[in-house]
This record gives sequence, structure tokens and C-alpha cells, in this order.
Amino acid sequence: MEVMIDNRQEIVVHEEKLENLIRIAVDLCLEKEEVSKEVEVSISFVDNEEIHRLNRDFRGVDRPTDVLSFPQYANIKEIEEPTCIGDIVISLEKAKEQAIEYEHSFEREVLFLTVHSMFHLFGYDHDTEENRKIMRKKEEDVLEEMGILRK
Repeated sequence: MEVMIDNRQEIVVHEEKLENLIRIAVDLCLEKEEVSKEVEVSISFVDNEEIHRLNRDFRGVDRPTDVLSFPQYANIKEIEEPTCIGDIVISLEKAKEQAIEYEHSFEREVLFLTVHSMFHLFGYDHDTEENRKIMRKKEEDVLEEMGILRK
């Protein structure tokens, strides 16, 4: 498994520990979904301005968001060779704002966004209440296993 992290913003400073935790979270997600670990995931840290532009250009939503997922495959479990499964773009600026709003750590917010996006890369969505519950349970299972609690 290779997780490539690209910091394209200068607003929010983060520690190397966060990047190590992200790699652990990605690994756990792959394990829980029984997806080959012979994959690559690209994660970019951006600011609100860049994620706003990406959200507008790729989703037609003209506002900043916290995270965007760009899956490369419709059915990830059919992958047989090492490959990039997708890209995750996280606004560290928005993550910091949400950590304050939700009254938990910045680290927890970034890890939640990472795990949330990993499940999008696997094909999960939260378009219905039933799908939202399934996805949220999977996210919380990974975070709990990591000891990353809501408060």
C-alpha cells in the first residue's frame, strides 16, 4: 500500500504524526473491506479556495466543502494488480473549522474525512438514510479501532 500525501496549502500547519495516522486509517479501511493492499491512494491537502474551485468544476456545487473523493474504479474488489484506486482532496482549512464547530480534535476531523473518502472510493455513498447508516457504521468502526473517539 502506498499513500502519497501532497500538501498544497500553507494556511494550516500539521504534524508528521497526522500523516502517519492517515496511513494507518487507509490501511485499516483496506483491511476491513478486504481490498488488496497492493494499491495506491493519493491524498492532497488544500485550502478552502482550492476545494471550492474543485467542487464547482467537478460537482457543479459553487461552495467550499471539506473533502472530495475521486474513485478510479466502479468495483474496487475486482482489481487484480497494483494500481491507484483514487484521489482524496481534503481542505485542512475546513477541517480545522469543523473540528472547532464539532468540538473535537483537528486530528479526529482529518481522520474522519480520510476514512469517509476511502469508503467513497470503495463505492459507498450516503445518498439515502439506509446507505448513510451503513457508511457511518463502517467509518466509526475504523475510527474506534484506531482509538479516535468523538470527544
